[in-house]
Amino acid sequence: MNRSACFVFPLATALFLSVFTAGRVAAADDRPVEDASKIATQEIRDKALPTLFLVGDSTVKVGTKGQRGWGEEFAHFFNLSKINVVNRAIGGRSSRTFQTEGRWDKVLADLKPGDFVLVQLGTNDGGKINDNSRARATLPGVGEETEEIDNLLTKKHEVVHTFGWYMRKYATDTKAKGGTPILCSLVPRKIWTKDGKIERAAATYGAWTAKAAQDTGAYFVDLNEIVAQTYESLGEDKVNTLFADEHTHTTVAGAQVNAACVIAGLKGLKGDPLGKYFSADAESVEAFPVK
Repeated sequence: MNRSACFVFPLATALFLSVFTAGRVAAADDRPVEDASKIATQEIRDKALPTLFLVGDSTVKVGTKGQRGWGEEFAHFFNLSKINVVNRAIGGRSSRTFQTEGRWDKVLADLKPGDFVLVQLGTNDGGKINDNSRARATLPGVGEETEEIDNLLTKKHEVVHTFGWYMRKYATDTKAKGGTPILCSLVPRKIWTKDGKIERAAATYGAWTAKAAQDTGAYFVDLNEIVAQTYESLGEDKVNTLFADEHTHTTVAGAQVNAACVIAGLKGLKGDPLGKYFSADAESVEAFPVK
């Protein structure tokens, strides 16, 4: 096992033991989109402190009983006397619908200079661009292509952009408000290939997220690769117990493993921008080496 494959393995194993002794990549989720009216928006605890906002889908925050997103196991890695960690993720949203529903505008309204925004999306960006149940897909790629639709769900005319366009907007809007954007590739699904590897999204949503970060000067965390390596280190049998459904949504233990993977990615960023805010819990997480 090489070093890059086991950077978070000791912590992942410890989390696994403590808890249990005590579709395709970017395919559409078949579950109903979570009803936002039943989910409280997490507010900023101390406005005098810098804030780290989390933007994402159900892999970051989920409302289904028995499932857990990594963002819900994330705050303890930070010294909350120095920084707020605010999880604004919501299940069922894509890079497009998180913006068109006005959720991104609400983050921007609260964003101030010195804050951070961590965006992890892509799980729900596949599927149909226009239908009467979700209407959330984006155009593939990072270009400037658009498609105009009369949205069957919202009953509004809409211009749909590429995944990369929406991701660039998160980064450029954040920088315009004096914040620091961090774009993460999506968490991989639990889909094993015939050679015992986790299926990556390296050629699609992973690459597109990396390109959006490069084009905007945002930080990039290759979470898709970090989590995939961690799952492979743990092995298929253990990873199976970290999931609450077939291949997408984790248990508390799985969320803890994925949260540690995010910390590993953050610690590997040039200049370690969030390093001064980490808690003692982050000390055992080894930085993921950036290529």
